[in-house]
Amino acid sequence: MAVVKVGVLGAGSIGSVVAEALRDGKVPGAELAGVVDPALSPAGLPMCALPELLSTSDLVVEAAGQRALTDAGPQVLSAGCDLLVVSVGALAADGLLEKLLAAGPGAVHLSTGAIGGLDLLRSAALLGSFERVVIETTKKASSLVQPWMSAEEAEALRQATAPVELRRGPAREITAAFPKSANVAASVALAVRDWDVVEAAVIADPAAPLTSHVITAVGPAGEYRFEIKNRPSPQTPTSSQVVPYAVLSALEALATPRAVFR
Repeated sequence: MAVVKVGVLGAGSIGSVVAEALRDGKVPGAELAGVVDPALSPAGLPMCALPELLSTSDLVVEAAGQRALTDAGPQVLSAGCDLLVVSVGALAADGLLEKLLAAGPGAVHLSTGAIGGLDLLRSAALLGSFERVVIETTKKASSLVQPWMSAEEAEALRQATAPVELRRGPAREITAAFPKSANVAASVALAVRDWDVVEAAVIADPAAPLTSHVITAVGPAGEYRFEIKNRPSPQTPTSSQVVPYAVLSALEALATPRAVFR
């Protein structure tokens, strides 16, 4: 079987881990083609421009944020490369997923990121529409400061001494308000195939040692409750430490097809 050549878009706390693992031969069936990041040039990684990356890659991992997916995603796919999306929250934007799917011939794959249970939700959605789906995300308060907050709101959040619910609403709204922290809400909405049925909440807890995601869902197939608690990334507390390893797991599954749960 041919080795899959993987390009990485973004060299931050997620992309650098993925690229280094590929470079060091830790992903069976895959090897690193190159890394694109105009802002960073980590030592030991083969940096290049996007056109060069597309000419040498079979698959590109988007690990550069929602804007990068919007701007570069269609170009990756139209060049014939498959695309593994990490910034799933970007798909809350009306029409973006449809634009990516139409951009081919490359195929679109979505990373599970920081949560599990998506396979069961996808399966249950085939039986019938969910009546109610809620995802509540709790993170360390200081990691949830947003550019749209006033200086007073941001400082109050940094100085908080007790948990506070920052916002609750439709998944699209929460994903847009917390683009670095609420990709999980978009993942759940895509899994259940209905953005409108998913309610999301973001809770700031100054004492939270772990990032928590609690998903509850009620539908024709049954009632579900998942709770995931992840350690934050030491480099980027807005993301969970497990995220790059979810990407590596996806790459291994794509590069070496075998009997695995999907």
